[in-house]
Amino acid sequence: MNSFRLKLIVALSLLVLVFLTGVFGFRMIMDLNWIDAFYMTAITITTVGYREVVLPSDEAKIFITILILSSVVILGFVVSVLTEYFISFSSLNDLKQKRKLKKIQKMENHIIVCGYGRNGQQAASKLMEFHKDFLVIDKDQEVLEKSDLRPEQYLVGNANDDDVLLTAGIEKASNLITALPDDADNLFVVLSARQLNKNLRIISRATEETSYKKLKLAGANNVILPDKIGGQHMASLIVSPDLLEFWDNLSYGDSKSVNLEQVSFEQLFDHETPSTILELDLRQKTGCTIIGFKTAEGEYIVNPNPNIHLTPNSKIIVIGNSDQIKTLQEVYSI
Repeated sequence: MNSFRLKLIVALSLLVLVFLTGVFGFRMIMDLNWIDAFYMTAITITTVGYREVVLPSDEAKIFITILILSSVVILGFVVSVLTEYFISFSSLNDLKQKRKLKKIQKMENHIIVCGYGRNGQQAASKLMEFHKDFLVIDKDQEVLEKSDLRPEQYLVGNANDDDVLLTAGIEKASNLITALPDDADNLFVVLSARQLNKNLRIISRATEETSYKKLKLAGANNVILPDKIGGQHMASLIVSPDLLEFWDNLSYGDSKSVNLEQVSFEQLFDHETPSTILELDLRQKTGCTIIGFKTAEGEYIVNPNPNIHLTPNSKIIVIGNSDQIKTLQEVYSI
């Protein structure tokens, strides 16, 4: 880039120099006024061939010949530099796009977020906080480019298009969040995603309660109604104001914000021997607290007994601030 910039500066400098030489030369040799000198220089350099202002003398003819030859060479150099720039710029963009698609193709067990509106941005921010591999799909290129996302974290396109979902690696993805503003679009994405990946966990946003059952039937594992949750939250502030205010202060703080994380038996241990929650000693190692347990059969236990045995296919649900969750992820390579 620095080499090209130098070439461009040299080319433009030569162009300006030859033009000024022409203006001053016609002014002095042919005794023209500034307008006529400018005019003669322009038609000479561009080799247009309009009629001269005055008939040139022999001395002027020699000057015009030298000016034409010089300007042809310099203009050719300027055109070649500009052509090189446009070709290299296009090639560079193509190369960047190819590299980006290669990185996306290598992604496995990642999360696809369809839509980068308010809910999509919140989802992406949370996934980024937890260092999860994810890819955002949205039609608005300008919004994506101005976001905090890295180029390999977003794909410009319509999530309703199967080809776009395939490019996003939906066949190898583990989860999909569709947060498009229109319920019909979300329904279409859920149907397409479920056909392309039977094992995909799909979480969909819905605006209308009537869309809930349709999205579930289409294949969504979970359907979230943000407006309903918001209304319930506001009502809870009246019923239990101190409790909700306490939770809000924890949830929307900075590094001390509260986060939940689920950890499987297989992530905790490299063996299949049952171990108790007490033997795990998670709070001492990470600072996180175990608040829930999911058995291998799918039963949930709140505030589990420390003597409960962790077995293969079971999971624990822990709570902790961002630093504690980060420590948990580092200790168990989650």
